[in-house]
Amino acid sequence: MSSKKSIEKIDIITYYMEYVESNGKTPKSIEYFIEKHDIEIEDFDKHFNSFEDLEQDVFKIFFDNTVSLLNKSEDYHAFEAKDKLLSFYYTFFEILTANREYVEISLDRCGLYFSTPNVLKKLKANVLKFIDLLDIDTIDFKQQNIENIQKKAIRESAWIQLYATLKFWLDDTSEAFEKTDVYIEKSIKASFDLIDTTALKSIIDFGKFIYKEQFKSSD
Repeated sequence: MSSKKSIEKIDIITYYMEYVESNGKTPKSIEYFIEKHDIEIEDFDKHFNSFEDLEQDVFKIFFDNTVSLLNKSEDYHAFEAKDKLLSFYYTFFEILTANREYVEISLDRCGLYFSTPNVLKKLKANVLKFIDLLDIDTIDFKQQNIENIQKKAIRESAWIQLYATLKFWLDDTSEAFEKTDVYIEKSIKASFDLIDTTALKSIIDFGKFIYKEQFKSSD
């Protein structure tokens, strides 16, 4: 009978993060890692098919913990979409800061470029679902295809915004990451200003007016 202990998914993730933080790199192989921590290969395979899969789950856990903390707040549920998103950002980056050493090593290894690295794919999928649940106001064009385009644009731009904030945070050397807090506040405000339905309706009405006037003048 094997002397190796049965282990939970979160335990494997904890061991992995501790190894990365202590050594500044990933373990050289799954075999080496499980032997070092006395883990059955069946237990590892039950939860992960690779280190990359495990790393994706780390960032998903950061997301899950963020949402769990937010949902415990009665005030949060009464917030408008903008304040809910701000709360998400501040909480999420507090969790990242508490795990900054691991995050820096993980993201430095894969690099943050124009495309989303594989390690963040589960995070991205969950962020997009979160944005959908915020039900951010859009302009009612009375056309389903345009409505769908609007929603898709909001989802994708929300991820790009979080991705850009993550890159900013990694480079932030200010005390207590104060500049990141300012960046979050200003970027969220700017993004909601851009999709403010009243402002956009005014712009569209003005555009229609200009078009009609130009059309009339050409008669």
